[in-house]
Amino acid sequence: MIADQSEHAGQGAKELDPCPLENRPRYPARIVKGKVIQPERPLPVIQETDVLVVGGGSAGFAAAVSAARAGVKTTLVERYGYFGGLWTGGIVLVVISTHAMENGRLTQVVRGIGGELMDRLGKIDNAITLRPKSQINPTTDPEATKFMMDEMVREAGVKTLFHCWATDVVMDGGTVRGVVFESKAGRQAILAKAIIDTTGDGDIFAAAGAEHEQRLHAIGLVHRLGNVDRADLAKLKAAGYKSVGAIEPLPSVRWVNLRGPSTNGLDIHELTRLEFEHRRSIWERVQKMRKTAGGEPLFLLQVAPQLGVRTTRLLAGTHQLTYQESREPRKFKDVIAVGGAQDGKHAGWPIPYGALLPKKLDGLLTAGRSFSMDAKLVEDGRLIGSCLTTGHAAGAAAAVAVQSGCRLRDVDIGKVQKLLVSQGAYLGS
Repeated sequence: MIADQSEHAGQGAKELDPCPLENRPRYPARIVKGKVIQPERPLPVIQETDVLVVGGGSAGFAAAVSAARAGVKTTLVERYGYFGGLWTGGIVLVVISTHAMENGRLTQVVRGIGGELMDRLGKIDNAITLRPKSQINPTTDPEATKFMMDEMVREAGVKTLFHCWATDVVMDGGTVRGVVFESKAGRQAILAKAIIDTTGDGDIFAAAGAEHEQRLHAIGLVHRLGNVDRADLAKLKAAGYKSVGAIEPLPSVRWVNLRGPSTNGLDIHELTRLEFEHRRSIWERVQKMRKTAGGEPLFLLQVAPQLGVRTTRLLAGTHQLTYQESREPRKFKDVIAVGGAQDGKHAGWPIPYGALLPKKLDGLLTAGRSFSMDAKLVEDGRLIGSCLTTGHAAGAAAAVAVQSGCRLRDVDIGKVQKLLVSQGAYLGS
């Protein structure tokens, strides 16, 4: 229950309750012969779990819910204080590639965990809407999506830790046994039988030494305009503003996507520069619109707290899915998800389990925009629809491997497919 702050108006300041000082061992880095050296240190293991999902975006959310529903102990760690990643925090909002043309019929391919989430959003006023003249690719309200993700994660019994940033891995030979996190509580480790890297940037498989490649892509920043329903759009259009943004479930709000330059999404100097430049550009554009006839009621409602990093690291998996394969009428025996068509006009493209599995590294899968695909397929593979379905698949595979007591690369694909179907996933016609 949220307290009414007015209850406390006029009351005198109260002394804050004292909190015992934390007596944590310290292992500060030292300068030795001109180099900064971090000494060896023991790390507290704060948890041991069956499945550890790192990154609570759309892929990580689906992976954690799937694994937990399958009956294994699941932990989900996220660096921000909410789920959804670029979908919610990045205000991407549009779930692209939800459908494909299967056997001449428009077919929903984002089902299972992702489909359930959107169905549940559909029962909330002003939480989800379809684009005009379209029955695919819905737009969702970010706060409603965060709330419903919270609900589904809690219902599934997933142990969640927010505000933790993955910094390293725990290795046992060629197997990843855990992940090291940094937070306000210091540096700590979580051990797991199976780990799923849904950081988006492949932070975990890169730290573990898995073979991968890095790609540059446009890095933008999304913002939202308020009072659009009170503006005179005809006057704005006549003044040169062809669009004030795409529709949202809220009638007075529009979201505007700024694509940005193609650059390195792992370079903190570039990321910092873009934060400054994008925010300045957005602010100046909105103020200019407000001074234009018809645009006076508009205001800048929100700038996304997350930069729109589209692609960085891509895993080199046991199978690299290619764009050509995605456009061929072919099947994979180890299919674990189906990608959709951005416009709903071409067939769905099966995604094999090998695209989530490192070539040599054990104990780890990836899902979301970092799975193994060629550069041309990135424009499809990085979208929210594919993140939801590959995340769902990774969670199911990890659960089956844990329950079977086998390595992720030795998991019975038939059992994984059976579990996915039982959880409502679509694996093709």
